[in-house]
Amino acid sequence: MSFAEILGGTLSSDANIREQATRALESAENENFPQYVLSLTQELANESAQAAVRTAAGIALKNALTAKDESLQEQHSQRWLQVDESVRGQVKQGAMVTLGSENRQATTAAAQAIAAITATELPQGQWLDVITLLLQNVSTNNTGLKVASLQTIGFICESINPDILATQSNPILTAVVQGANSEETSQEVRYAAITALLNSLEFVRQNFENEGERNVIMQTVCEATQSPDGNVQVAAFECLVRIMQLYYDKMRFYMEKALYGLTVIGMKHEDEKIALQAIEFWSTVCDEEIELQIEEEAQDPSQPMERENYQFAKTALPQVLPTLLFLLTKQDEDADEDEWNVSMAAATCLSLLAQAIGNDIVAPVIPFVEQHIRNPDWHYREAAVMAFGSILDGPDPNVLTPLVSQALPVLIEMVKDQVVQVKDSAAWTLGRVCDLPIECIQLDVHLHNMISALVTGLEDSPRIVANCCWAIMNLTEQLGGTDIETYPLSQYFEGIITTLMRITETNVNENNSRTSAYEAMATLASTGAQDTHAIIAKLGVAILDRLDTTVANMSQAVGMDDRLAMAELQSNLLNVLTNVARTMGRQISEISDRIMTSVLQLLNTSGKQTAAAEDAFLLVGALITALEGDFTRYLESFSPFLYNALQNHEEYQLCSISVGLIGDICRSLGPDAAQYCDNFMSILLQNLESNVLHRDVKPGILSCFGDIALAIGGRFETYLEVTFRVLMSACNLSAGTQAMDYDTIDYNNQLRVGIFEAFVGITQGLKADGKAQLIQSHVQTIMGFMNFVYNDQTRSDDVTKAMIGLLGDLADAFPNGQIREFLQGEWIQALIREGRSSARGSSLRVVSRWARDMVKQATA
Repeated sequence: MSFAEILGGTLSSDANIREQATRALESAENENFPQYVLSLTQELANESAQAAVRTAAGIALKNALTAKDESLQEQHSQRWLQVDESVRGQVKQGAMVTLGSENRQATTAAAQAIAAITATELPQGQWLDVITLLLQNVSTNNTGLKVASLQTIGFICESINPDILATQSNPILTAVVQGANSEETSQEVRYAAITALLNSLEFVRQNFENEGERNVIMQTVCEATQSPDGNVQVAAFECLVRIMQLYYDKMRFYMEKALYGLTVIGMKHEDEKIALQAIEFWSTVCDEEIELQIEEEAQDPSQPMERENYQFAKTALPQVLPTLLFLLTKQDEDADEDEWNVSMAAATCLSLLAQAIGNDIVAPVIPFVEQHIRNPDWHYREAAVMAFGSILDGPDPNVLTPLVSQALPVLIEMVKDQVVQVKDSAAWTLGRVCDLPIECIQLDVHLHNMISALVTGLEDSPRIVANCCWAIMNLTEQLGGTDIETYPLSQYFEGIITTLMRITETNVNENNSRTSAYEAMATLASTGAQDTHAIIAKLGVAILDRLDTTVANMSQAVGMDDRLAMAELQSNLLNVLTNVARTMGRQISEISDRIMTSVLQLLNTSGKQTAAAEDAFLLVGALITALEGDFTRYLESFSPFLYNALQNHEEYQLCSISVGLIGDICRSLGPDAAQYCDNFMSILLQNLESNVLHRDVKPGILSCFGDIALAIGGRFETYLEVTFRVLMSACNLSAGTQAMDYDTIDYNNQLRVGIFEAFVGITQGLKADGKAQLIQSHVQTIMGFMNFVYNDQTRSDDVTKAMIGLLGDLADAFPNGQIREFLQGEWIQALIREGRSSARGSSLRVVSRWARDMVKQATA
């Protein structure tokens, strides 16, 4: 079989031929990679080959160099770089030549392949002239070649670190602006250029700082929104959205001169794709200004703001709001519910607008609601309900309370409307109302009718069910609590549970209705007052019956869809049982044997369905906490699954949950956990050393050391030396981590919390058994690291709380002045003062007050 025939086979409608061809390709790739990429390139560049085959060759070439998984991507990159330079040169030459083909499918595939090669080689200082070669193509009169080369530049900009291309931003920007400007006669070239500009916006930051260059870019994009070609207009508005995200601070002049008018006109455009992007522009404005408000609230009032909120949304309200309200009435009754349209986009934008401008949204929206809430045309009726629901997050609750009181009777009535779209939006709006501070609802007036409408809605169409469940969840979360004797939902509790159980008897999960119903049950189980606990106990038995049935029927789930549906149902049932166990406490022992039998059978047969396994482990965690020492009778049969999960580094979330279970076991068993700790510590230490295990698991492992030490006290001495070595290594790693981006900062804070929680557990555990002196020699190093973290501006509140707790524990462990010199630093008093200035009643404030007293005693 020729290579062309193999590629053609991968496109066959016959599954057997397709699978055979795919295996042949994989075999060729693994046996002789250089020859494989050459063969692909030859087919890609072959003008006599079928378009589909050429496209398949280009995509296969791209896939040989790229992967979503980071470690696999690194393997692909190294494999390519090890190929002889002459072979790589032939591949690059073949792909570049293909850009001049008249077959657009082939040129697009070639563009993707070139981008993949560039993303691999350019960071290594190779193929440095690729951009120059592409820019030469752009300057030719060959329209097809210009389009393909601009498309390639766009793909490269999208796939490569912006810093690597920053040095070439000027020539790239010149080429794409030239291709995108209004003088370019080919709209196809303009579209390719605008798309390339969209992908390059992140690395032209330096150009945006220059007013002259910024003016040229903005003029080009604004002119492109007026192109006669719809695709160009859509891409231009996409550019404006991205520019607003990246360069909000530079937009004041352009908003006043052009963007207000352009975008409002765009929102009204008859082409829905254009209208959607114009609406997205204003959603982005609101997103940026909401973020600025959050920054302002977190800012020290005595310090100036780094960025100014220009309040574009508030300024544009008279123009933008009427347009959004008009667009709400443009629902497409035949559209798929998941299909994004202007009505949905307008509702989302209105919701963001309410968050951005707060109380100012209320007065202009309410007349629209009042005018159309009873309109005989369902489009306007639904739009009025949606408008009201969309403005409930943002304005002050005191402003909303009288409006909610006035609207609730109408909303409750509309859940029974004849039109499903109206019912759906009414149920969603009730959910929003129930998410407001509960004081906004007059429970004595409205609760009975609201519950009646929501329970009726539970037996309506699936899309109504999901929103009714959400409303019930919001209500019970606000009103409930397992430590209170009764609550307003108590009298309705059994009826709601009964209805939820009835509607979940079906195997249908359309619109996530069944999942939503189980989530509602789980929430009710976790928030029900004490007078509902008997009902919750019955619910636990009924749910366990259903879980047993699914476990017995697992062998009947043959196809992938059946297995996924079964796993989802089991996850739902396990989540309900987990909350039942947490609420019932030791009373869950009445059915704990049955629960563990089902869980063990499920784990035995679930195979690779890790979602159900994760939820099963969470249920086990709830049982451990509820049963405490009585859980030991299950440990022998459960521990093999626990150890396997701890060593399953590929499924890192399951591994992380397993680490948490070790902490649960140690907290519940106390000193009796010592018999298991050799195995626990061995596996945890191996996991820390693993280069494969996801880094997010490792802070939890450090915290777990603290749980183990706290449980077994002085017997932790056996593990002290190796644990301190690991913790000091973690301290060094944390101290050497540069705050490059939010993810790095967030992870470093998690790591620090793990380190401090480990030290807290070790300190408390050893002190309890009179062995605190074992850590005295480490106090200076621990305090030095804490001092370093104190001076880090990226320190989170969780880190602050953990540090202050550790200070208090160290002072409590050495009350007679043994570590006085380390507790007298000015930074320590400043840290405790910072904690004491937190919100009244907060746990941080309580811990800080206690730590202050301990430090005062230890330094007296």
